[in-house]
Amino acid sequence: MPTQQLIINDGERALLEQVRLQQGLTSIEETAEWLAKSRLRRQSKQMTGRGRALYVVVERKPE
Repeated sequence: MPTQQLIINDGERALLEQVRLQQGLTSIEETAEWLAKSRLRRQSKQMTGRGRALYVVVERKPE
């Protein structure tokens, strides 16, 4: 999966750490991913009225 580097300040890191502990996640990176997916799910549900599953899409190499 492609990665995106985030530059965060101390306050944002503290907030991510708080969320990480609340959700029982293992890392700050996992927490950022969880927050992004949560937001995407909420927006998708708001737009379509239905919940949607999010899956990693793996690019296939041409044979």
